[in-house]
Amino acid sequence: MPEKGLFLQNIIAIIWDFDRTLSPRYMQAPLFRAYGVDEDSFWREVRALPAYYARAGIRMQADTCYLGHLLTYVRAGRMPGLSNARLRELGAQIPFFPGVPDIFDRLGRVLDAPPFREGDLRLEHYVVSTGLAEMIRGSAIAPKLAGIWASEFIECPAAPGFDADAAPQSGEISQIAGLLDNTTKTRAIFEINKGVNKVPEISVNDMIPEEERRVPFKHMVYIADGPSDIPSFSVVRKHGGLTYAVYDPAAQDQFAQAVRMQETGRIDAFGPADYREGTQTDLWLCLQVRRIAERIMERRKQALGSRVAPGPVHSDSA
Repeated sequence: MPEKGLFLQNIIAIIWDFDRTLSPRYMQAPLFRAYGVDEDSFWREVRALPAYYARAGIRMQADTCYLGHLLTYVRAGRMPGLSNARLRELGAQIPFFPGVPDIFDRLGRVLDAPPFREGDLRLEHYVVSTGLAEMIRGSAIAPKLAGIWASEFIECPAAPGFDADAAPQSGEISQIAGLLDNTTKTRAIFEINKGVNKVPEISVNDMIPEEERRVPFKHMVYIADGPSDIPSFSVVRKHGGLTYAVYDPAAQDQFAQAVRMQETGRIDAFGPADYREGTQTDLWLCLQVRRIAERIMERRKQALGSRVAPGPVHSDSA
């Protein structure tokens, strides 16, 4: 029986960070390799940008200033012909941690159990990342995703007096269309919560009671790797969702970082970024999906009992 509200609230959402959560490297690595750009040098320049521009009184966002620096490389001829189509093509070269993308289907099969299937429970996977949307769209996990929130580029900008009915022209990327930083990632989570991505008439700023939102926070699991994700961890956990941190088994500092986040109450649990069947992370995620599904079905059972009055029965008395 559907719960009261605009939506059935039958969706469980797994929300993934991308870099160092699903992939052991920054997703842009294939891009640098394709154009012969030294990856370490590029990121060293990016880290220096905020202080460089501060000398001119310009405040830069450290999470996303790399986007403008990529455009600088394109304009300087260091990445000739870089288009959105090329970014998507290079996305196919992104490497993943063991067990990805198989984990996506395996988590979905948890809901194949008869009670969950009969209740029309569904699992959706989302990526919320400060990385590049087109590269994610070209990656091996793209067919498994119900939505992607990440940064995007415009190729040929609309000129003054442009024809609003014409299709944009294609070419090299030249402007930032939209971006996500580690704080605005929380907005994406609220959009998933309210169903903005599925119902265009709904805005993230619309007032919708929690019991009527498409994906309640208590139906969410947020998975990421580090302190930069603390805003998202905090939002999900505060509203009743689950949070899980992963670390690269080869990096002791990442393990220590995950321990600190659990000790400070940022996350519910943590484990290695190894998603193969039977690993700690696989078992934890499967268990939580099952538990959330069981809670949904129990709430429905309780709702049914509160709304349906038992009919009269025959008395056994003489």
